[in-house]
Order: sequence, then structure tokens, then C-alpha cells
Amino acid sequence: MSAFDENPFADPSVQAATASTGKTASLDNYDPFGKQQETTTSGGGGGGGVGGSGPAVMSPTQEAPPPAYQQTAQQTATTADFQRRQEELERKAAELARREEELKNSPYNARVNNWPPLPSFLPFQPCFYQDINVDIPVEFQEMVKRLYYLWLFHAVLMLGNLFAGTCLLFSGNDANGSTFGLSLVYCVFFIPLSYLCWFRPAYKAFRSDSSFNFMVFFFIFFCQFIYSCLMALGIYGTGGCGLILAIVTFQNKDATGGDYFVGFIVLLAAIGFIVAALADFFMLTKIHGLYRATGASIAKAQQEFTTNVLSNEGVRQAAAQAATAGVRSTFGGQNQQQQNQGPRY
Repeated sequence: MSAFDENPFADPSVQAATASTGKTASLDNYDPFGKQQETTTSGGGGGGGVGGSGPAVMSPTQEAPPPAYQQTAQQTATTADFQRRQEELERKAAELARREEELKNSPYNARVNNWPPLPSFLPFQPCFYQDINVDIPVEFQEMVKRLYYLWLFHAVLMLGNLFAGTCLLFSGNDANGSTFGLSLVYCVFFIPLSYLCWFRPAYKAFRSDSSFNFMVFFFIFFCQFIYSCLMALGIYGTGGCGLILAIVTFQNKDATGGDYFVGFIVLLAAIGFIVAALADFFMLTKIHGLYRATGASIAKAQQEFTTNVLSNEGVRQAAAQAATAGVRSTFGGQNQQQQNQGPRY
């Protein structure tokens, strides 16, 4: 056995390393990475680069910044639409608050009739109170406004039909004057009756969620739709300046420039009635869809009608008077019969 096997520190290389550090080697001060660090440092210094004995530090990777976020056109339009609706709602809320304040400050808190809007110097005054922004719920205001504009269109159309009938009369295309006469009757009676018979029931139905008024509106407005279709056809003798009457005016053999002008006016009236019929059908289906969505039915309308009739004070008084008169007539008849029979001995 050699001396190196008995004492491993007798190796000359180990003694040289211990002598060069000037310290006694021990496990407490042993750094297994010291030599590798010295090798790395010496290798970096030998390259003629950056001087110093510190460890090599790698610089972080420089990544490109993400692209700037830009809103799409659809998002911009959605934001603009939301802001527009928000402003519209705020404006309606301010208008409602103003009107409520006016109603509170008004004497006796009574609503003054404001429709039809008439000048104050006339001897007759408005008959109805109408304010869609106050009476109608917000979700139904747009629908009621469209229905009101449709009624205005029907009123203007009646005036246009009267003008076309007048032109036919003076041009000689309406020999017996039936078209002019009926158009005058329609203009005088149908304009106020259409307001009373189908717009006011619809107004009341949306105001108080009345199934009975909805039923009245559906029935009469369907008749209005049929009337618009007949007027659009322009059958001779119905008083409507429609397509048939316009075609007959254009096909007249002795037609002149004036006849063609009258035919053009009649054609405009016919187009107006066609547009009115389409609008009537659209509004009828739209309002019927809203009505069915609320869960209403004919049974509910009947129940509401019965309740309103029985709760009406005028109806109660009339029924009481009728019952009293019936009882009196019955007892009066019996007394008269007894007096006529007389006593028997």
C-alpha cells in the first residue's frame, strides 16, 4: 500500500492547491462552482469585451409592443345608438316630469280638453284630452304615435279623394256625380267617426290595458282595412277614386290633356289608398301580436265589459228605475183587475 492510499491529502496537487489559497480546505468553505465561475470570467475577459470579474448577465428579450386597440365601425355605431337612446329617454323623462308638475300646479288638478286643437276665439272648444307622452306607457308610446299618424293619413286621403271626385265632376268623367257625392259624404262623416270608433278605443286600450277597448278597435279597424281595399280598387259607384276609375279615365277615346291630368290625380288617390290598406294591415297584425303577448282573451274582454257595466252609476240608476216601473205596473194592473171584478154577494 502506497502513502497516497493512507493519506489522500499527501497528493502534491492537493497540497499545492491548499498552499495557494492560504487556507485549510474544509467542507464548510468548499464551493464546487468556484472553478467554473473563474473559468467563465477568465473566458469573458480574454475576449476583449467588457472588463470585470462578475458573472455574465443575459439581457432580456425585447418583444414588440401589441398593436393599439381600435373600435370597429359596428362598435362605434352601437355606442352612438346607445347614447342617442339614452338622451331620448332623458328628454322624455324631463318632459314627463314637467307635465306632471304642471298637472300638480293646475287648479283642482283637472285635465283640460286639448283635442282637436282649435283657436280660442271659436264658439266651440276641444272635446277630448289627448297626450300620448303622459297617458300612454313608455313602451307603447311609439305604437300609439304611429297609429295617430295613420289616422291623419286617412283624413288627408279623404280630402284627396274629395278633390279627385271634384275634378272628375268638372271634367265630365263623372256624369251623374255619384263619385263626388259619396266622396263628400265620406269626408264629412268618416274623418270624425274613424277617430271616435277606432283611434280612441285604441288610445284607451293602451292607456288602461283594456281588453274590451282592444276588441272594439280590432273589429272596427278591420272594417277600416276592408274599406281601404275597396277604395283602392275604385269600383264605379262606390265613391272611391281607385285604380279602375283611373284606368277608365286614361282609356277614354275622347280624352284630352285635362282628362289625362284628372286621371293622374285619380291615380295618386288610388296609390294613397293602396298604401293606407298596407299600413292598416301592418298595424292590425302588430297590435294584435302585442295584445296576444299580454295574455288577454275574449273571455277577459267579456268579464271587463260586465264589470264596467255593473259598476256604472248611470246603468245602475236606469236598471233601478226600470225595475221600479215594472213593479208599479204589475201592482197597478192587479189593483185595477180587483176593482173591475167588484164584490160578489
